[in-house]
Amino acid sequence: MSIALFLDFDGTLVEIAPRPDAVQVDPDLVPTLERLRSRLGGALAIVTGRPVGVIDDFLAPARFDVAGLHGVERRVDGALAGGRPEDHPDLRAEVPRLQHRVADLDAVLIEDKGASVAVHWRLASAEDAARAEEAVKASAAALGQAYRLQLGKAVGEIVPASATKGHAIRGFLEAAPYAGLRPVFLGDDRTDEIAFASVNADGGVSVRVGPGETAAPRRLADPEAVRALLRAWADGAPIEPDALPPA
Repeated sequence: MSIALFLDFDGTLVEIAPRPDAVQVDPDLVPTLERLRSRLGGALAIVTGRPVGVIDDFLAPARFDVAGLHGVERRVDGALAGGRPEDHPDLRAEVPRLQHRVADLDAVLIEDKGASVAVHWRLASAEDAARAEEAVKASAAALGQAYRLQLGKAVGEIVPASATKGHAIRGFLEAAPYAGLRPVFLGDDRTDEIAFASVNADGGVSVRVGPGETAAPRRLADPEAVRALLRAWADGAPIEPDALPPA
């Protein structure tokens, strides 16, 4: 069976940077993805916590299918749906309170994505990181069941409760060119584990990038290994995700 390939961005296609805007994209990544998308008949999508527009900026001039904000917004074949900030008035009201909670914490960054909000503490001291995590937990609790908190690598993000990468991948699989294909998903973080479980349940293959306990049965060492694999697949090597190293 042919595959549909779903790729996380940060920590999977690119190395994680100290600041979200400091990510460096390998010069060969975009042409590799374009060749591989062609080989897969178009069934390649980025599935990320980033907004679709930010992914477009990093991967310009190419435009890929993207599920952004953990699936809050999705673009397929150029048509974008979801992700409007005005659809989330409770979250919009909470963001200033969250900003106030972390205002005195050095090196703690708030990334306001409109329909979600993330707090980053990768550059913070241990004490400030702990306070930042408590602040985002408090805001998530204040928002109630309509939103949930995702904790990742030195980041906590508040997203709509219905938004997961697993739901996003299943949404892609409902329509061409993804329908009827075996899903393969590569991700690196705790926020990807829900999608790993979903892909596994659907008979696909999930691949963890980097160390850590995981539901994924396969593993690659780092983004460099991911890019090397994608380059080989794009250049005609057999696409055999079941043959990747075990996790």
